[in-house]
Amino acid sequence: MSSSPTAYADIPTTTLADLLGRDQVMDLGVRPLWPSMPRVAGPAFTVQCPPGDNLMLHAAIHRAAPGSVIVVESGDLDYALAGGNVCAVAQRRGVVAFVADGVIRDIGEVRESGFPVHARGVVPYPGTKKAVRPLDEPVRCAGVRVEAGDVVVADEDGVVVVPAARQEEVLRAAEAKLAREADQTLDAWEEAHRTRIDAILAESGFEG
Repeated sequence: MSSSPTAYADIPTTTLADLLGRDQVMDLGVRPLWPSMPRVAGPAFTVQCPPGDNLMLHAAIHRAAPGSVIVVESGDLDYALAGGNVCAVAQRRGVVAFVADGVIRDIGEVRESGFPVHARGVVPYPGTKKAVRPLDEPVRCAGVRVEAGDVVVADEDGVVVVPAARQEEVLRAAEAKLAREADQTLDAWEEAHRTRIDAILAESGFEG
């Protein structure tokens, strides 16, 4: 029986990054926009918004399935992709988060509602609504290729994308890694860590 992407809500992004490598980790510019944001996980619903335009994100909130993470390719830092009402409607429709390579506005309203948004920042001026683009097509968000249905996990450490085809494999590996770490004391970790670091230093001829 296949697991739901929501199972990834129990997996830290640090664990996933260790397993998947740098290519699946969004760059540090995309970050939580309000403090103590809970970890979120869900299948990607992908959106393309050219600079200065937010039409397709506004269309997406009425089309993304409940449980989705809406992922936006934009790269624009001058015009907001969404504001408080768009986030509120998305939240009401069951969207679990926005992950946007761009900026939003009305952060006070978004924070008060508790809607998770990972983006590049906040700007008060909105974009226009003219550019029609296809929805649920592959996008590139903060350096990572994201396809519809990929599992997006976002927490205070960042955003990681798990390819849909590897969902089961990566989840099993992550759960096993966390179980091993839970059974290891800090003393045992310190001993193993020092042994490994000292071996690397010795191989490089370091003395001290």
